[in-house]
Amino acid sequence: MNNTKEVWINFVQQLQDSICTALEQCDGKASFIEDKWDRPEGGGGITRVIANGNVFEKGGVNTSIVFGEVTPLMRQQLKIEGHKWFACGLSLVIHPINPFVPTVHCNYRMFELYNQQDEVIDRWFGGGTDLTPYYLIDEDAIHFHQTFKDACNKSDISFYPAFKKHCDDYFVNTHRNNERRGIGGIFYDYKRATTDKPVEFWMNLASNCGYTFMKAYIPIVEKRKHTIYTDQHKHWQEIRRGRYVEFNLVHDRGTIFGLKTNGRIESILMSLPPTVRFEYNYQPLPGSDEDNLLQACLNPVGWV
Repeated sequence: MNNTKEVWINFVQQLQDSICTALEQCDGKASFIEDKWDRPEGGGGITRVIANGNVFEKGGVNTSIVFGEVTPLMRQQLKIEGHKWFACGLSLVIHPINPFVPTVHCNYRMFELYNQQDEVIDRWFGGGTDLTPYYLIDEDAIHFHQTFKDACNKSDISFYPAFKKHCDDYFVNTHRNNERRGIGGIFYDYKRATTDKPVEFWMNLASNCGYTFMKAYIPIVEKRKHTIYTDQHKHWQEIRRGRYVEFNLVHDRGTIFGLKTNGRIESILMSLPPTVRFEYNYQPLPGSDEDNLLQACLNPVGWV
Protein backbone atom coordinates (compact mmCIF):
# COMPACT_ATOMS: atom_id res chain seq x y z
CA MET A 1 0.00 0.00 0.00
CA ASN A 2 1.42 3.42 -0.85
CA ASN A 3 2.17 5.62 2.15
CA THR A 4 -0.28 8.34 1.08
CA LYS A 5 -3.09 5.80 1.20
CA GLU A 6 -2.11 4.60 4.66
CA VAL A 7 -1.88 8.10 6.11
CA TRP A 8 -5.24 9.04 4.59
CA ILE A 9 -7.00 5.90 5.85
CA ASN A 10 -5.68 6.53 9.39
CA PHE A 11 -6.86 10.13 9.21
CA VAL A 12 -10.45 9.31 8.23
CA GLN A 13 -10.77 6.54 10.81
CA GLN A 14 -9.44 8.73 13.64
CA LEU A 15 -11.70 11.58 12.55
CA GLN A 16 -14.69 9.20 12.62
CA ASP A 17 -13.85 8.22 16.22
CA SER A 18 -13.43 11.84 17.36
CA ILE A 19 -16.65 13.06 15.77
CA CYS A 20 -18.72 10.13 17.08
CA THR A 21 -17.44 10.71 20.63
CA ALA A 22 -18.26 14.44 20.46
CA LEU A 23 -21.77 13.83 19.10
CA GLU A 24 -22.56 11.15 21.71
CA GLN A 25 -21.50 13.50 24.51
CA CYS A 26 -23.67 16.23 23.03
CA ASP A 27 -26.70 13.92 22.78
CA GLY A 28 -26.33 12.46 26.25
CA LYS A 29 -28.57 9.45 25.57
CA ALA A 30 -28.05 7.68 22.24
CA SER A 31 -24.88 5.88 21.18
CA PHE A 32 -23.63 5.07 17.72
CA ILE A 33 -24.28 1.53 16.53
CA GLU A 34 -21.44 0.24 14.36
CA ASP A 35 -21.98 -1.80 11.22
CA LYS A 36 -18.89 -3.06 9.39
CA TRP A 37 -19.53 -4.11 5.82
CA ASP A 38 -17.65 -5.60 2.88
CA ARG A 39 -18.04 -4.72 -0.76
CA PRO A 40 -17.90 -7.83 -3.00
CA GLU A 41 -15.92 -5.98 -5.72
CA GLY A 42 -13.31 -4.74 -3.24
CA GLY A 43 -13.05 -2.93 0.06
CA GLY A 44 -15.69 -2.07 2.61
CA GLY A 45 -16.42 0.38 5.34
CA ILE A 46 -17.60 1.23 8.82
CA THR A 47 -21.09 2.73 9.07
CA ARG A 48 -21.99 4.23 12.45
CA VAL A 49 -25.59 5.24 13.03
CA ILE A 50 -27.20 7.18 15.86
CA ALA A 51 -31.00 7.38 16.28
CA ASN A 52 -33.78 8.47 18.63
CA GLY A 53 -31.52 10.32 21.04
CA ASN A 54 -32.19 13.35 23.21
CA VAL A 55 -30.91 15.60 20.42
CA PHE A 56 -30.32 13.57 17.27
CA GLU A 57 -33.26 11.97 15.53
CA LYS A 58 -31.10 10.20 12.95
CA GLY A 59 -27.53 10.48 11.86
CA GLY A 60 -24.61 8.58 10.50
CA VAL A 61 -20.85 8.97 10.44
CA ASN A 62 -19.42 6.64 7.78
CA THR A 63 -16.00 5.74 6.53
CA SER A 64 -15.38 3.69 3.42
CA ILE A 65 -12.32 2.25 1.70
CA VAL A 66 -13.41 0.95 -1.70
CA PHE A 67 -11.58 -0.04 -4.85
CA GLY A 68 -11.98 -1.97 -8.07
CA GLU A 69 -11.56 -1.98 -11.81
CA VAL A 70 -12.74 0.95 -13.89
CA THR A 71 -15.92 -0.27 -15.59
CA PRO A 72 -17.39 0.90 -18.92
CA LEU A 73 -20.24 2.48 -16.89
CA MET A 74 -17.73 4.51 -14.85
CA ARG A 75 -15.95 5.62 -18.02
CA GLN A 76 -19.19 6.69 -19.62
CA GLN A 77 -21.04 8.26 -16.69
CA LEU A 78 -18.27 9.42 -14.38
CA LYS A 79 -15.70 10.24 -17.09
CA ILE A 80 -13.03 8.22 -15.29
CA GLU A 81 -10.12 6.87 -17.35
CA GLY A 82 -7.67 4.31 -16.03
CA HIS A 83 -7.43 0.61 -15.17
CA LYS A 84 -8.20 0.53 -11.43
CA TRP A 85 -9.50 3.00 -8.88
CA PHE A 86 -9.42 3.53 -5.11
CA ALA A 87 -11.58 5.84 -2.98
CA CYS A 88 -11.49 6.47 0.74
CA GLY A 89 -13.43 9.01 2.73
CA LEU A 90 -15.55 10.04 5.65
CA SER A 91 -19.12 11.16 5.15
CA LEU A 92 -21.60 12.28 7.77
CA VAL A 93 -25.12 13.64 7.99
CA ILE A 94 -26.84 14.53 11.26
CA HIS A 95 -30.59 15.23 11.50
CA PRO A 96 -31.58 16.70 14.89
CA ILE A 97 -35.04 16.46 16.45
CA ASN A 98 -35.37 20.15 17.35
CA PRO A 99 -36.11 22.36 14.31
CA PHE A 100 -33.90 25.10 15.83
CA VAL A 101 -30.86 22.82 15.63
CA PRO A 102 -29.54 22.68 12.04
CA THR A 103 -28.90 19.56 10.02
CA VAL A 104 -25.24 19.24 9.08
CA HIS A 105 -23.32 17.38 6.39
CA CYS A 106 -19.59 16.79 6.07
CA ASN A 107 -17.42 14.80 3.69
CA TYR A 108 -13.66 14.44 3.12
CA ARG A 109 -12.28 12.02 0.53
CA MET A 110 -9.34 10.98 -1.61
CA PHE A 111 -9.54 9.26 -4.98
CA GLU A 112 -6.73 7.48 -6.85
CA LEU A 113 -6.51 6.03 -10.36
CA TYR A 114 -3.98 3.41 -11.51
CA ASN A 115 -2.68 2.11 -14.81
CA GLN A 116 -2.26 -1.60 -15.66
CA GLN A 117 1.07 -1.64 -13.81
CA ASP A 118 -0.70 -0.46 -10.62
CA GLU A 119 1.08 2.91 -10.74
CA VAL A 120 -0.83 5.98 -9.56
CA ILE A 121 -1.76 8.01 -12.64
CA ASP A 122 -4.10 10.46 -10.91
CA ARG A 123 -5.04 11.44 -7.38
CA TRP A 124 -7.38 14.09 -6.08
CA PHE A 125 -8.87 15.34 -2.83
CA GLY A 126 -12.26 16.79 -2.09
CA GLY A 127 -14.41 17.69 0.85
CA GLY A 128 -16.33 20.24 2.82
CA THR A 129 -18.87 20.86 5.52
CA ASP A 130 -22.19 22.66 5.13
CA LEU A 131 -25.08 23.69 7.37
CA THR A 132 -28.79 23.26 6.72
CA PRO A 133 -30.82 25.18 9.29
CA TYR A 134 -34.62 25.25 9.36
CA TYR A 135 -34.70 28.63 11.08
CA LEU A 136 -32.10 31.24 10.29
CA ILE A 137 -30.21 32.45 13.37
CA ASP A 138 -27.59 34.93 12.19
CA GLU A 139 -25.13 34.39 15.04
CA ASP A 140 -25.08 30.64 14.36
CA ALA A 141 -24.50 31.16 10.64
CA ILE A 142 -21.69 33.64 11.34
CA HIS A 143 -20.06 31.31 13.88
CA PHE A 144 -20.17 28.37 11.45
CA HIS A 145 -18.71 30.29 8.52
CA GLN A 146 -16.10 32.12 10.60
CA THR A 147 -14.84 28.84 12.08
CA PHE A 148 -14.31 27.34 8.63
CA LYS A 149 -12.80 30.54 7.30
CA ASP A 150 -10.22 30.37 10.11
CA ALA A 151 -9.50 26.71 9.27
CA CYS A 152 -9.05 27.45 5.55
CA ASN A 153 -6.84 30.46 6.26
CA LYS A 154 -4.25 28.17 7.88
CA SER A 155 -3.63 26.78 4.39
CA ASP A 156 -4.38 29.68 2.04
CA ILE A 157 -6.42 32.86 2.55
CA SER A 158 -7.89 32.58 -0.95
CA PHE A 159 -9.55 29.25 -0.07
CA TYR A 160 -12.52 30.28 2.06
CA PRO A 161 -14.13 32.69 -0.47
CA ALA A 162 -13.55 30.19 -3.30
CA PHE A 163 -14.79 27.19 -1.30
CA LYS A 164 -17.80 29.09 0.03
CA LYS A 165 -18.82 30.03 -3.50
CA HIS A 166 -18.28 26.46 -4.69
CA CYS A 167 -20.50 25.26 -1.82
CA ASP A 168 -23.24 27.79 -2.63
CA ASP A 169 -23.08 26.76 -6.29
CA TYR A 170 -23.05 23.00 -5.63
CA PHE A 171 -25.77 22.28 -3.02
CA VAL A 172 -28.49 23.72 -5.24
CA ASN A 173 -31.86 22.37 -6.30
CA THR A 174 -31.58 23.82 -9.79
CA HIS A 175 -35.08 22.48 -10.53
CA ARG A 176 -36.45 24.82 -7.82
CA ASN A 177 -35.32 28.18 -9.11
CA ASN A 178 -31.75 27.57 -7.87
CA GLU A 179 -32.82 27.20 -4.27
CA ARG A 180 -29.90 26.17 -2.03
CA ARG A 181 -30.21 23.21 0.26
CA GLY A 182 -29.06 25.32 3.22
CA ILE A 183 -26.75 28.21 4.07
CA GLY A 184 -23.60 26.55 2.81
CA GLY A 185 -20.15 26.38 4.29
CA ILE A 186 -17.14 25.15 2.33
CA PHE A 187 -16.76 22.69 -0.53
CA TYR A 188 -13.80 21.79 -2.76
CA ASP A 189 -13.16 18.99 -5.23
CA TYR A 190 -10.59 17.58 -7.68
CA LYS A 191 -7.66 19.16 -5.82
CA ARG A 192 -4.42 17.67 -7.10
CA ALA A 193 -0.90 17.94 -5.71
CA THR A 194 1.43 20.45 -7.39
CA THR A 195 5.01 21.49 -6.66
CA ASP A 196 3.93 24.32 -4.36
CA LYS A 197 0.95 22.40 -2.91
CA PRO A 198 2.12 18.78 -2.46
CA VAL A 199 0.03 15.87 -1.18
CA GLU A 200 0.80 16.80 2.46
CA PHE A 201 -0.66 20.26 1.86
CA TRP A 202 -4.04 18.83 0.82
CA MET A 203 -3.99 16.32 3.67
CA ASN A 204 -3.36 19.12 6.17
CA LEU A 205 -6.26 21.10 4.74
CA ALA A 206 -8.58 18.09 5.11
CA SER A 207 -7.34 17.50 8.65
CA ASN A 208 -7.80 21.14 9.68
CA CYS A 209 -11.28 21.32 8.18
CA GLY A 210 -12.27 17.84 9.33
CA TYR A 211 -11.44 18.47 12.97
CA THR A 212 -12.99 21.95 12.78
CA PHE A 213 -16.37 20.22 12.39
CA MET A 214 -16.65 19.86 16.20
CA LYS A 215 -15.75 23.50 16.83
CA ALA A 216 -18.19 24.72 14.19
CA TYR A 217 -21.23 22.55 14.90
CA ILE A 218 -21.30 21.36 18.53
CA PRO A 219 -21.59 24.88 20.09
CA ILE A 220 -24.64 25.60 17.89
CA VAL A 221 -26.27 22.34 18.99
CA GLU A 222 -25.56 23.07 22.67
CA LYS A 223 -27.04 26.54 22.34
CA ARG A 224 -30.26 25.46 20.56
CA LYS A 225 -31.08 21.93 21.70
CA HIS A 226 -33.41 23.05 24.51
CA THR A 227 -35.29 25.67 22.45
CA ILE A 228 -39.07 25.22 22.78
CA TYR A 229 -40.74 24.39 19.47
CA THR A 230 -44.26 23.76 18.19
CA ASP A 231 -45.89 21.43 15.66
CA GLN A 232 -45.72 24.30 13.17
CA HIS A 233 -41.93 24.46 13.54
CA LYS A 234 -41.72 20.69 13.06
CA HIS A 235 -43.96 20.92 9.98
CA TRP A 236 -41.59 23.43 8.35
CA GLN A 237 -38.58 21.30 9.28
CA GLU A 238 -40.14 18.38 7.39
CA ILE A 239 -40.91 20.54 4.34
CA ARG A 240 -37.25 21.62 4.24
CA ARG A 241 -36.07 18.07 4.80
CA GLY A 242 -37.94 17.27 1.60
CA ARG A 243 -35.62 19.67 -0.22
CA TYR A 244 -32.66 17.86 1.33
CA VAL A 245 -33.94 14.57 -0.06
CA GLU A 246 -34.50 16.09 -3.49
CA PHE A 247 -30.94 17.34 -3.70
CA ASN A 248 -29.40 14.08 -2.51
CA LEU A 249 -31.40 11.90 -4.88
CA VAL A 250 -31.40 14.15 -7.94
CA HIS A 251 -28.09 16.03 -7.94
CA ASP A 252 -25.54 14.78 -5.43
CA ARG A 253 -22.39 13.40 -7.10
CA GLY A 254 -21.50 11.22 -4.10
CA THR A 255 -24.88 9.48 -4.24
CA ILE A 256 -24.57 9.00 -8.00
CA PHE A 257 -21.00 7.66 -7.64
CA GLY A 258 -22.12 5.20 -4.95
CA LEU A 259 -25.00 3.93 -7.07
CA LYS A 260 -22.89 3.61 -10.24
CA THR A 261 -20.09 1.69 -8.46
CA ASN A 262 -22.44 -0.77 -6.77
CA GLY A 263 -21.93 0.89 -3.39
CA ARG A 264 -23.71 -0.22 -0.24
CA ILE A 265 -27.22 1.19 -0.50
CA GLU A 266 -27.87 1.49 3.26
CA SER A 267 -24.73 3.61 3.66
CA ILE A 268 -25.49 5.73 0.60
CA LEU A 269 -29.06 6.51 1.68
CA MET A 270 -28.12 6.99 5.33
CA SER A 271 -28.13 10.73 4.58
CA LEU A 272 -31.91 10.79 4.20
CA PRO A 273 -33.97 12.14 7.14
CA PRO A 274 -36.41 9.81 8.94
CA THR A 275 -39.53 11.91 8.25
CA VAL A 276 -40.20 14.41 5.44
CA ARG A 277 -43.14 16.19 3.83
CA PHE A 278 -43.89 16.84 0.21
CA GLU A 279 -46.86 19.19 0.09
CA TYR A 280 -48.12 20.53 -3.20
CA ASN A 281 -46.73 24.02 -3.90
CA TYR A 282 -46.13 24.86 -0.23
CA GLN A 283 -45.13 28.50 0.24
CA PRO A 284 -44.23 30.10 3.58
CA LEU A 285 -45.93 33.37 4.52
CA PRO A 286 -43.96 36.34 3.15
CA GLY A 287 -41.96 38.00 5.92
CA SER A 288 -42.27 34.99 8.28
CA ASP A 289 -39.29 33.27 9.96
CA GLU A 290 -39.78 30.41 7.52
CA ASP A 291 -39.68 32.79 4.56
CA ASN A 292 -36.56 34.42 6.01
CA LEU A 293 -34.77 31.07 5.77
CA LEU A 294 -36.07 30.47 2.26
CA GLN A 295 -34.79 33.86 1.07
CA ALA A 296 -31.29 33.04 2.39
CA CYS A 297 -31.44 29.77 0.42
CA LEU A 298 -32.47 31.60 -2.76
CA ASN A 299 -29.90 34.39 -2.31
CA PRO A 300 -26.72 33.19 -0.56
CA VAL A 301 -25.45 35.56 2.12
CA GLY A 302 -21.83 36.59 2.74
CA TRP A 303 -21.74 35.68 6.44
CA VAL A 304 -18.18 36.76 7.26
